[in-house]
Amino acid sequence: MSKKTHSTVDNLQVLFEDNHLIIINKRPGDIVQGDKTGDQPLSDTVKAYLKIKYNKPGNVYLGVVHRLDRPTSGIVVFAKTSKALPRLNKMFAEKDAKKTYWAIVKNNPKEPEKRLVHWMKRNTKQNKSYANNKEVPDSKKAMLTYRTIKKLNHYFLLQIDLETGRHHQIRSQLSAIGSPIKGDLKYGFNRSNDDGSIHLHARKLRLTHPVKKKPLEIIAPPPNDPIWNACL
Repeated sequence: MSKKTHSTVDNLQVLFEDNHLIIINKRPGDIVQGDKTGDQPLSDTVKAYLKIKYNKPGNVYLGVVHRLDRPTSGIVVFAKTSKALPRLNKMFAEKDAKKTYWAIVKNNPKEPEKRLVHWMKRNTKQNKSYANNKEVPDSKKAMLTYRTIKKLNHYFLLQIDLETGRHHQIRSQLSAIGSPIKGDLKYGFNRSNDDGSIHLHARKLRLTHPVKKKPLEIIAPPPNDPIWNACL
């Protein structure tokens, strides 16, 4: 694949949908919300999909609950009602939505399982975050737990449970322990992926339905490529 893959109305991967929310499996080329590139964001694609599916006149309501870095793939939640949006926002802000990621790395971490604690400092000019071992001015505490769950031919599959949601957190923290993510040039991997993706995937989400109050568990299949396919 030499070009970025994008979600369209025709190929949108809907993992869950009801009256209140819609959960999408984001492709690595998608931006969740509009940015300076001017590329169509996933939010607009989902709106167009809903407009066609339900034959809606006028504007479609869609609330963006959280983001996912452009080169990553996986679960993104959108609110379909103004009732659901603030409840979902609160859930994500208070870490009641539990996120599990998969990451592919070349260098297996020294310990098969560990909780990483760093102090993240963001550099907005570089659009990059630095993981420090101790608190520095303007830094925020970042915590995750990783576990090596599979050995592939040349790589290792890590499962990551996020405790905090900092900018580029997983990418920066794994890089800090010498295990940058495959394709992630920004954080120290030696070469990029052909399609501009990185091998980081939002695999699983556990949350309580914002209106029905029932537990929801969503699992997203990773992108279709030989390395991800070897993980399944």
